[in-house]
Amino acid sequence: MGIVQIYGSYKISQIKTIFNGIIIGVLAGSVVSMFRWMIQHMMVFMQFLYSGVSRHPYFPVICILINLMIGLFVGKLLKQQPDIKGSGIPQVEGQLLGEIDYNWWSVLWRKFIGGILAIGSGLYLGREGPSIQLGSTLGQGVARLFNQVGFDRQVLISSGTAAGLSAAFNAPIASTLFVLEEIYHNFSTNIWVVSLTSAITSDMVATYVFGLKPVLYMQSTPLPLKYFVWVVILGAVLGVVGRFYQIIILSMSKWYQHTHLPWYLNGIIPLLLVIPLGMFFPRLLGGGSNIILHLNAAGYATSILVFYFLIRFIFSMISYGSGFSRYFSANPLPGWVDRSHCGKYRD
Repeated sequence: MGIVQIYGSYKISQIKTIFNGIIIGVLAGSVVSMFRWMIQHMMVFMQFLYSGVSRHPYFPVICILINLMIGLFVGKLLKQQPDIKGSGIPQVEGQLLGEIDYNWWSVLWRKFIGGILAIGSGLYLGREGPSIQLGSTLGQGVARLFNQVGFDRQVLISSGTAAGLSAAFNAPIASTLFVLEEIYHNFSTNIWVVSLTSAITSDMVATYVFGLKPVLYMQSTPLPLKYFVWVVILGAVLGVVGRFYQIIILSMSKWYQHTHLPWYLNGIIPLLLVIPLGMFFPRLLGGGSNIILHLNAAGYATSILVFYFLIRFIFSMISYGSGFSRYFSANPLPGWVDRSHCGKYRD
């Protein structure tokens, strides 16, 4: 009888945890979907301003003032709440290890607003980092609401991470695997079930409530067997390029030390440099999902592809080195875009 009671209590606890995971999925799906929607609309507005710089004499002043105000405001957020720094992954890992704890609401709204302003301005930043921390912070909030501690709290924070990433990319299975491999570094049935539940729920909210499509929405195209050898070669080349990309990115912060600006105001530099880029190359702004899809649909001369690659490569370094990418964004999409250019060379 005692065993039956213990088993029954365990099953009830599991059901409660899964139910909490659904709640987190709904919340993370809603918040991250709004995050994506607002970035998209701000990007359209900023592209309108940048494209009007050459046609209207007062547009350059407007763009400079707006981007300066964004840089100062985001810098103030960083100074007020240092826990919004980074991609969000170290913070999640620190919470799971019991080494970090912070006010979830303070981080949530600052990460939300700061991420929209930094990414929506057109900087070459991805949305993975903010989405991860937004989701994990919501998981922390739900755990606090239902008085979950210890392992149960870890489960909810992990599920929030998967839900946030799923809403950002509409990829629930990949998001769950990301949590197990990158965040939790272990396979746990509880983590897997609750995280997958949250990720699927979040994806459904993003897709059916907000009507969002996957960031890289492409039709399935069969690859002839004769091209498989080029896939292997391309993978090896991109591995080398990716490592080179990583080395330069990690060394860029040293260059910014010579600007003599406070660390939290370094973002002003790329915010000013993005204005001429937006004026001449509006399609290249942002994380880069649009240009990846455009490369897939249109044909370009190799010289144009090399030119686009160099622009994105260099300005990704400038955006990242400023600190905005380290504070409000992980950098996968800009990297994927650079690699998509390499892949297009072979196409």
